[in-house]
Amino acid sequence: MSGAQFVRPARTSDVDTVVAVQVESWRAVYGDLIPGEVLAEMSGPQARTGFHAQWTAALESPPTSKHRLVVATDLIDGKRTVTGFAAFGPAGDPDLWPARDAEVFALHVSPAHVRRGHGSRLLNAAVDQLVESGFVTVHVWVPEADNALRAFFESCGWRADGARREIDLGERLPMVRLHAAIAR
Repeated sequence: MSGAQFVRPARTSDVDTVVAVQVESWRAVYGDLIPGEVLAEMSGPQARTGFHAQWTAALESPPTSKHRLVVATDLIDGKRTVTGFAAFGPAGDPDLWPARDAEVFALHVSPAHVRRGHGSRLLNAAVDQLVESGFVTVHVWVPEADNALRAFFESCGWRADGARREIDLGERLPMVRLHAAIAR
């Protein structure tokens, strides 16, 4: 039922589901890349409480008028269900210009709903809104190692721009920054 799937602005009533999707997706994407105890901590009750506060604040008081949080939904068993989300806005890296460069801060789809077009719809909606806001390039940080998130962005034409960083999660997690031109 393709007409049942769409992307809309997130609401505060979506935050519990956004947190659940974030944690489920992290387990799927990062599960083999970071220590098990770190992953358990990142998905535990204290972390979930922090994520809930973070996403609620993002909706109620975004850092700028160009920051957005959108959700993908689908009609599942007769009920409208949030299946994924994307957060995006002006880029925060010091080598980028936030008036022209945007960043996808998060794009996650529930592992139970991957490969059904939700990620593509989320990414297309994000890019459409970023173009409307005047951005010309968009960036995203992904793990350097082979993983589903990096493969998804690369399959959409995004490429590494040479920027790298490491996140210390008890072990170093090398990250690469991908980018795509979104306007002429």
